[in-house]
Amino acid sequence: MKFRQGEERSRRGKNWMSAMGILFIVMAAIIALRNLYYVTTNLSFGFYLDNYTNAQITNEKFVIGMLIGGGILLYWGYFKKKEDYGPPDEHERRRFGYNN
Repeated sequence: MKFRQGEERSRRGKNWMSAMGILFIVMAAIIALRNLYYVTTNLSFGFYLDNYTNAQITNEKFVIGMLIGGGILLYWGYFKKKEDYGPPDEHERRRFGYNN
């Protein structure tokens, strides 16, 4: 894709890790709200909060894990530095259209 002189395309967050991080966070929020609705209609809000701190494996623990995993993916997607291995070799020149 060609751009005008002085115009630079921003690649910030345009990768699969950022998208998966956002997806994990959105799904964790949906699961947490669904659990809040279903648990508090039959039981108390205190029981819902207790599921986050008790020793049993519950959906709320998976929500915490999904939020942490989504945050890590989002951070990695936005702030991962691309490694530069020096000037392109012959294969990269042909592949990416470098004119040297």
